[in-house]
Amino acid sequence: MNSKQVSNGILRAIGYLLGVAILLFFLYKIQSVIVYIAISAVISLTGRPIVAFLRRRLKFNNLLAVITTMIMLLGLILGLVGLFIPLIVEQGHNLSLLDIEKLQVNINNIYNETASHFNLDKINTGDSLENSELFSNLNFSVIPEFLNSVVSGLGSFSIGLFSVLFISFFFLKDSKLFENSLLTLVPDSKVSRVKNSIEKIKDLLSRYFVGLVFQISVIFVIYTIGLLIVGVENAVVIAFLCALINLIPYLGPVIGGCIMVLLTMTSNLGSSFSDVILPETLYVLIVIAIGQLIDNFISQPVIFSRSVKSHPLEIFLVIVIAGLLFGIVGMIIAIPGYTALKVILKEFLADNKIVQSLTENL
Repeated sequence: MNSKQVSNGILRAIGYLLGVAILLFFLYKIQSVIVYIAISAVISLTGRPIVAFLRRRLKFNNLLAVITTMIMLLGLILGLVGLFIPLIVEQGHNLSLLDIEKLQVNINNIYNETASHFNLDKINTGDSLENSELFSNLNFSVIPEFLNSVVSGLGSFSIGLFSVLFISFFFLKDSKLFENSLLTLVPDSKVSRVKNSIEKIKDLLSRYFVGLVFQISVIFVIYTIGLLIVGVENAVVIAFLCALINLIPYLGPVIGGCIMVLLTMTSNLGSSFSDVILPETLYVLIVIAIGQLIDNFISQPVIFSRSVKSHPLEIFLVIVIAGLLFGIVGMIIAIPGYTALKVILKEFLADNKIVQSLTENL
């Protein structure tokens, strides 16, 4: 190997590294577009059964079926936004977002009532908390600042919503658009295998996302009924918010439960702790427990076994590994990504024993 070959190899390696760096920088700059496309893909996969139903059963043509589906999805999104506005306004009032001193007084009152109810005052916990100046060090002005940031972000949200709906419409209307674009990069000898993989992935993921909608609906109904029985204000909105957060595997139920308890307590600021706040909180915890038992032992096993056709232990390990590698985002996309990977492996490495054992149910 002479010096010219070495120098050419070095230049080639530098060129590859430079190309990869430019590609990563480009992807970083268009990350919002990538997110729009990913969300649109999920929406299109979820709406795919609706389009198929309208075309086969009601004899709609493709364009009319897609338009009808998009109107239904848009109505659902606007309805959810309309539901959350009263909750934001009421919680803003309850938390005294425009009166920081009143908020601090209410939190001190809740603490004092909690300490009195559980006899924590006997160990001078109140004095120690007061001496620690905990509340004086907390920056309660963060709350109204956060509210202002949410309001200022509505403009970006509207742009994102329009982009997602626009992309979703064409994903549903031209279902082969993404597939044909991908096939142009595939060698002719592997086109048929790639087509089979794409169709199988679309079918499994459609069933999976429809199953998630069913899962959210079941938890939503349980939470709504329970909160209405308890008498929690804005029960429908709180139930839907916590059911939606439940989509985050394993962490979602904990986060949703904390939010439900927090919103329940803040809705009763100023009321008696022992007569109102504590009993309602305990009832809400019972509602959460019932919802999670039904979800863990009925809803999730049905969804995983019938949609992605994977063993619960297999799903658990995949979610944990994805969470360790990529955090919450990894936990959310773990099952769809793993399902797609299994389909591709079965199509291209069907003779491998490990692949056979993992994909025997596909």
